[in-house]
This record gives sequence, C-alpha cells and structure tokens, in this order.
Amino acid sequence: MEKIIVRFAPSPTGPLHIGGVRTALFNYLFAKKNNGKFILRIEDTDQKRYVKGAEDYIKESLEWCGIIPDESPWKPGEIGPYRQSERNDIYAEYAEKLVKEGKAYYAFDTPEELGELREVFEKEKGESFFYNAVMRNRLKNSLTLSPAEVEEKINNGEPYVIRLKVPIKKEIRLKDMIRGWVVVHSHTIDDKILLKADGMPTYHLANIVDDHLMGITHVIRGEEWLPSAPLHVLLYEFLGWKETMPQFAHLPLLLKPNGKGKLSKRDGDRLGFSVFPLLWKDPENGQVSSGYREDGFLPEAFVNFLALLGWSPGNDQELFNKDQLIEAFDISRISKSGAKFDFDKAKWFNQQYLKNLSIEKLTDEYIKILEKNGIDCDEKKAAKIASLMQERVVFPSEIYTSAKYFFEPPQEYDTKVAKKKWNTEVAEIFRHYANELDALPDLTAENAKATLLEILDERGVKIGKVMQALRLSVTGAGGGPDLMPILEVLGKKEVVNRIKTAVDKLSIYA
Repeated sequence: MEKIIVRFAPSPTGPLHIGGVRTALFNYLFAKKNNGKFILRIEDTDQKRYVKGAEDYIKESLEWCGIIPDESPWKPGEIGPYRQSERNDIYAEYAEKLVKEGKAYYAFDTPEELGELREVFEKEKGESFFYNAVMRNRLKNSLTLSPAEVEEKINNGEPYVIRLKVPIKKEIRLKDMIRGWVVVHSHTIDDKILLKADGMPTYHLANIVDDHLMGITHVIRGEEWLPSAPLHVLLYEFLGWKETMPQFAHLPLLLKPNGKGKLSKRDGDRLGFSVFPLLWKDPENGQVSSGYREDGFLPEAFVNFLALLGWSPGNDQELFNKDQLIEAFDISRISKSGAKFDFDKAKWFNQQYLKNLSIEKLTDEYIKILEKNGIDCDEKKAAKIASLMQERVVFPSEIYTSAKYFFEPPQEYDTKVAKKKWNTEVAEIFRHYANELDALPDLTAENAKATLLEILDERGVKIGKVMQALRLSVTGAGGGPDLMPILEVLGKKEVVNRIKTAVDKLSIYA
C-alpha cells in the first residue's frame, strides 16, 4: 500500500490564522491515523507579501499546539527543500515544457495594457475582463505572434509571463473526499499565469510541481481553494501526472459566531476574542494582536476545541487527548457546511482541561503569574491556593485576579452582602471569634471551623446565618471557594486582623 504523505503549506505573509492551525491539525491527524507522514512546506513565492517573523511564528504556533511535522525547513528529511524560494530553479522547467507541448504560451501584454482593457470592459461593456480562450487570440502572445516575433521579443529582453492554455470546451471532474464529485466547465477558467515576469512561479504551478515531486498523496486544505481545484486537476493532466494526482479534501470554513461569513480578525476584535494562536506584533506598524496562548488557553484544550470545528467523532464525546483524536479521526466525518465559531465553547474546553491539570503544573503557572505581578509566594502556599481555585476558574490568571485577597486585605466590601448579612449580633460573634482564634497556637481549617461552631452553639445561632458575613470580612466578597481552607492559607494573624478591621468598618450596617 502507498505510504500516505500530507502537507501543510502556509504562506509567511502574516500571523497564522486559527483556520490555518485547524488545517494543519486535520492533516496531522490524518497522517498519524494512517501511519503516514506530515510535511510542512513554506510557500513563499510571493516575495512582495513576505512578512518578517511570519515563518518563525508558524513554527512556534505549531510547536505550541503539539502539531509537529515529520519534515520541515527546521527538520529536513528525504523530500526537501521545504521553502519554495529554495526550489525556484525547478519550476521554469515545467512551465517551458508546457509551452513546448502547446499547453501553455508566452504572453507579452504589459500590466498597463491589461489594465486599460479591464477598464474598457467594465465601463463600456459592463462585464469583467478575463484572459481566456475567447480573448487570448486578440492579445499579444505566442499564439498570435509568429515564432520569429516571439524569438525576437525574448532575445530583446521584453518581459513576458507564461500562461496556461485552458481548453475551450472541456469538462473537468474532481472527486473531493468531503464534497463528492465537483464538475466544472473549462469556459469558467481563465488562462492563469504559471510563471511571472520575474521568473518566479505563481502559487498554482509551484503548488502542483511541489506536491508531485514530494509525493503528496492527499491534499487537505481550506474551502477557499476549492475554486482553484479544477485548474490544478488540469495542470496534473497536462504535466502527465494524472495517475499520481493526490486525493483532495476541502475543509469547511470557520464562520463568524452568527454563522454569516468567514471568521476574520475584525470579528475577533469586535467580539473580544483572538483569531491567532499566539500573540502577534506587526513588524511594520507595531500593532499587537492577542493570542490564545497569552490569553491563558492550554494548548491541549485549544487543539481539542479546534478539532471539533467541522469534524464530529460520531458520538457525544467532546474531550479528547491527542492520541484519542488520532484514533477517532475519520475524514469522512468532516462536514461540508461551515463551522460556527463559539468562543464560550472554547473557554468551556479550557475550563475542563484546567480542572484536570496536575496541581504541580497549575502551581507552576500560578507562580509565574504572581511573579509577573510582583508577588513573592512560596510553592506550598501557592499550591494550596491553586488547589482551592482550580474548579472555579477558566484561565490560570483568574486564580490571581479573582482571589487577590490571598495577598492583600479587602479595600472595600460587597455592599449588597453587607446590607443583607451584617448586623449587631454578627459583629459581636466575630469579636468573640477573633479573640478565640488569636488564642489558638496555630490556625487550621479544622480548628477554625470547630471554634466558630462552638461559639455559635453557645449563642444558639446557626452557621448559615454568619458564614457569608464571615467571608465578607475576610475577602471582601460574598462568594468563593470553601472559606475555612482560605483562613488556613491566610494564617492566624492575618485572619484576626481582617475580622477586627471588618467589625469596625462595617459597623455602619450593624
């Protein structure tokens, strides 16, 4: 059986969109499920749009997600080079071959001449101009010029491009693994440029040549490339590679949360979420775009969330580790229709993964956050706080932001809780309680609760009557994790001081 080889082929023209990450993920899962090979190829033929740092961003993004290519520019193997700019001497040979066989031609029309034609068509004829089978016989190319004229122009150094000679009447058929048969008539395809005037190939030529030479067996890419697929099928046929043409699978689009249109950075900015895996700083204007890593997402949660955008395991299971995803992945279960992006669902995944994260790892993350905020905390205390907050947060950063009371006394108190729960009797109980705690040799969750229950029993008061007020006096809030362990973490001196301070400050509600 033929070894399966797939590739992810991004262009380094900016930050990698999460739609691109999903494409890489589906290629990776398909390869691993079938004991195949996953290749990363950088498609940098468009040097004008090349963005400094974009290639490193692609590498770092995939590494953070754990989508590691078997071969890449950074991990060479048998079928490199892996940057199209390093393969540039390959493409002209195939373009010239097509010209010699009458399947492509030299075109000498300048951009200015074509621009004027386009303007005439749009203004005078009310239609778009296409360089196609109808128009090519009226333009300046090797189909309308004599061989001598063509040779003279080339010898004189006149700029030219090589265009594909699309047949006038041909039905082009493609069986997509997700969408079934796609049939397109050749009159809808224009004579695409294969080799530009500067000698660089266009995406269409380079893509086909590279996929063939690298032995790519399956091309799994975004739906936006579906209109180009018939052209690529034609190129495979013209180059004599139809028998080894890879199978195609065009993935559904990632849609805006309302399902209307493709998800864009503008949607993320407007609705308050990122569309990039990592933070990106534009090297030209310095503009910073947020990323899922910096927002506090765990890579495993992010990948799990992306996998279920457009793919279904066929049952109700939602949580998958990477090995489970590989085992369950089936390309036939990818949807034809677009997948609506749901940021709340992404946060839900992160919360589930955070709940199951080892306390050691969570503590490490929490300590990093504390250090970033200028707080020195020993590992034992940090572990206790992380353990208390683990079930209540979506992101590790929230352990700090929602529980600053572990490091600073309340500056203000929840007035709704104070008005409802604070009174003279509560204040008297807390004065007594503070004194009793102060007399203890050490404060633990157990003796803190036992001491409170003893005082309440003497007074005939139920614990529910004072617990929220006690939480208020210690944390300033009306809700949070189990209170008694909080008291233990804070320590006797701090708890006693906070209760006494609250009794004084909240006397206006007594």
